[in-house]
Amino acid sequence: MHKSAYTENVMMYNEKKVNEGVAMFFHFKNTRSVNPFNYDEHHRLKILLDIEDENPRAWNKCFHVSFNPSTEDYKILDDATIKLEIENMMEHMGYGHQPYFVYRHEDLERVHFHVVSTRIDCVTHQKIKDNFERLKMQRFLHQLEEKYNLPLKDKPQEINFRFSARSRNIKQNLENLFTHLNGLDELSTKDLYDQALLTFKVEVQKSGRGHIAVVLGDDGKPARYPIRLSNFKNKPKFYSKENKLAEHETVERKQKIDKSQDIDLTKVGVIARDLNRLVEQSKQSNKSTKPKIKNRKKGRQKRF
Repeated sequence: MHKSAYTENVMMYNEKKVNEGVAMFFHFKNTRSVNPFNYDEHHRLKILLDIEDENPRAWNKCFHVSFNPSTEDYKILDDATIKLEIENMMEHMGYGHQPYFVYRHEDLERVHFHVVSTRIDCVTHQKIKDNFERLKMQRFLHQLEEKYNLPLKDKPQEINFRFSARSRNIKQNLENLFTHLNGLDELSTKDLYDQALLTFKVEVQKSGRGHIAVVLGDDGKPARYPIRLSNFKNKPKFYSKENKLAEHETVERKQKIDKSQDIDLTKVGVIARDLNRLVEQSKQSNKSTKPKIKNRKKGRQKRF
């Protein structure tokens, strides 16, 4: 996935590849034109820019995804299947109703696809929420691999983040999920962290003096027997003892700083008062000790 500020740059890049003969028009969806590829590049660009012009304050309006199946994947996923799964992907990401264009590229060793749309909603003209986009995309790809039994050869070992009542190695996969989320700087608060867990149907609940990790079903109810966080080596960062101690130390430091600031302000007030008194006293002493100067009348000089 790519975050681009200017939709025009992304569109013109793909159009240029088409003109060079290393890319071709592959698929489109939700356009007023029956076939927008029958028109020139400015017609296709205008479809997206007209929507973005309705929200001039938004930034990074372009939605740009590169779909890169391996050579082995492409033997299983034919063009018709890829078109279908791109539609499913756009629906999964919240862009199923948006106009978008798909370009098929052959300028690399393997065939890959570029999907271009806009983040400005074509109905409400509000920017579509992009929270946890990478996590959503990762989850979709895992589902795609399981759905078509895609081979994992020549790929780095990927972690299974899909949880259900039939999931295997649930404890290890949960621990992998915690490790992955702990490394995301975007999850800077406990609320954001909890929302990210819910994206994978996982929830941390209070249980007695500690917490438990619960895998939820589609109905929102526990689908697996809960596991205590104390059984994990890598715990969620907002539920670990180290994090709680760090938060406690931060609060204590803040309280000490606040107290010291109060004392310093008091001292500053006393010093300012004493300085004012000294100034007033010096003014009065200056008035009392000021020497008197007698004016001498100048007489006329006598002439002899």
